[in-house]
Parts: sequence; structure tokens; C-alpha cells
Amino acid sequence: MGLRALNTVLLVAAFGLLLASGTQREKPVLAEGHEEAVKTLEASYAAKKDATSLRELAQGYLDAAAPGLAMSVIETAPAPLRKDVIVRHVLARAQIDSGHASDALVTEEGVLQTCQVEHCDTWLIASATRRADILRELEKLGIDDAQAYPESASVAYHAATRQARFAVVQ
Repeated sequence: MGLRALNTVLLVAAFGLLLASGTQREKPVLAEGHEEAVKTLEASYAAKKDATSLRELAQGYLDAAAPGLAMSVIETAPAPLRKDVIVRHVLARAQIDSGHASDALVTEEGVLQTCQVEHCDTWLIASATRRADILRELEKLGIDDAQAYPESASVAYHAATRQARFAVVQ
């Protein structure tokens, strides 16, 4: 009788754990509320296949908290589209959000080098310069994933932005 009681207790305990665990649900790929916007951007990129629709789609993925998709769509795009300076700037943001700050720094420095040779918008130069400064500070602190270390990332941000710089655009 003791073995039968033990088996019954174990069976009831296992059943209780099964009930307590609940059902596992899938985690959505995109943040809630962004599905339709991303679907529209995907259709636009599929139809146009130009740099503008590529960067809009990548930015849409970033807005939907899917940096891996943003990196993937840029990295699998045709080479002429990947060379677009604003597309590379968006790629740097996706790399940061994916926890690859060192890769983002290389990408952002490439954007700044391109802007020295080609004419770039002032906002792009300012944004890339600021982001590169923050990424250099993260590198000094030995941090590659800013989201994993938010306090250190905040220190890097404040260290990089405490000085004002002026750029002369000709």
C-alpha cells in the first residue's frame, strides 16, 4: 500500500506542476501595433528596391523593436543599396540595438569618412558624429552591449555629450 500511495502523490504532484506552468505562448517578432506599418514598408521595398525604401523598412523594423530584421534586410540588400550612407547610418543603429557597439562604431566611422568625401546633410553628419563619440566612450569602458549595461551606457553618453562642437559645412 505504501508504494501505491507514493505513486499517487507523485502523479498528483506532476499534474499540479503541469497545471501551474500554464501554456507557453509565442513571442511576437514585432512589437505590438507595428505590424501594419511594417507590412506596408515591406511591400514598398519589394516594389521599389531603392535605398529610400530600404532605409525606411530598416527604420520600421527598429521602431518595431526588431533590430535583427533591420540588420538582415540591409545585409541582404544589393551592394549599391548597402553603400548608401544613410542606409549605413541606420545599420549602425541596428547594430547598437543588437548589442554590437564595436561593429556600430566601425560602421559609423565609415559613414563619417564617406561624408568627408561626398556631400552629406548636416543632420547626418551631426547624428553620426554624436553616435560615434558615444560609441567610442562605450569602447573605452569595454562595453559592447549598451542595453545589458544601462548605467555604464549612461556614463558613456554623458561623457560623450558634455562638450559642444561646431562644424563648418561648406
